[in-house]
Amino acid sequence: MRHGLPLLAFVLAVAAGMVHAQTDPLEEAMTVFRDGRVIVEYSDPGRAQLKSAIAAFKDALGVPANLDELDEDAVDAFPIGLEWKPRVTRLSQCYFTLATVFQKGKASEEDTYRKGKHWGLKSLRMDPAFARLEDEDGFVSAVEHETDVESLYWACMNWVGVANFDRLAAIPAGIVRKTVAMLERCAELDPTYDCYGPYRILGSIWGALPRLPFGTYRKNLERARSYLCRVVDDPALCSDAALPPVDPVCTEYLGNRRVLAEFYLMERRMWREAERVLRSVLAEPIGETYPLYNARAQDDARALLEEVRDHL
Repeated sequence: MRHGLPLLAFVLAVAAGMVHAQTDPLEEAMTVFRDGRVIVEYSDPGRAQLKSAIAAFKDALGVPANLDELDEDAVDAFPIGLEWKPRVTRLSQCYFTLATVFQKGKASEEDTYRKGKHWGLKSLRMDPAFARLEDEDGFVSAVEHETDVESLYWACMNWVGVANFDRLAAIPAGIVRKTVAMLERCAELDPTYDCYGPYRILGSIWGALPRLPFGTYRKNLERARSYLCRVVDDPALCSDAALPPVDPVCTEYLGNRRVLAEFYLMERRMWREAERVLRSVLAEPIGETYPLYNARAQDDARALLEEVRDHL
């Protein structure tokens, strides 16, 4: 009887809520996702939840506190089993979301993208076939044979985020060539991923590049429009593009229209059209499918609208 008392006390304590089961860090990290999308609130508690998920992913992956995530070689060298590749990709996605939604314009934004880029590239290189092709034939060749759209996409999104801090330098460094190749491969594998994200980001890249007198990778607004008209149902701007009908889900994702306004209409100095499109973003409900990104898109639209009004 004496040996049974501690067990009985423990059972009674659990029933009374005095003892809590330890949460699996991986389960905790995955609570920020629904259908592959980050769904935390657009708020300070949402940011804290996303940061906790990042910490939980690193805990589950056994990442030591002293690993320098800003050092690509250090992240590449850290051993992780191939079975954990999807979780490494999710870590990259979380870093991108933290940077683009919660740290825009802050000092930590670039470093957060850089960490996400390194984990995204880590995910790609965890596949021995990708690593071998990269060593033998170069990065773009490995990308052209890659089939993991999620690893490609989130590595690329973070890399584009880093490149945006110095777009001119990104061209001779080969970053634009590599990221365009990654997005084109994503579009081949699954153009619908992240609400047609490959088209949206290709459009933004070609609209955001510097105006250079020569070279392949320079601003090309017609090419930008050809991609953005695949994700925005706007006959006034796209009726001559001879493209298939826009998937209705694209209308729910307000970032598609925000990108069209910022990287095509404003670059063309089509201020009235930009105002119309940005107002349409603000007129839409945030909805339940893309609540986090739609809330961020509306904040961006408000800021862009202030700039547009200066030109009306």
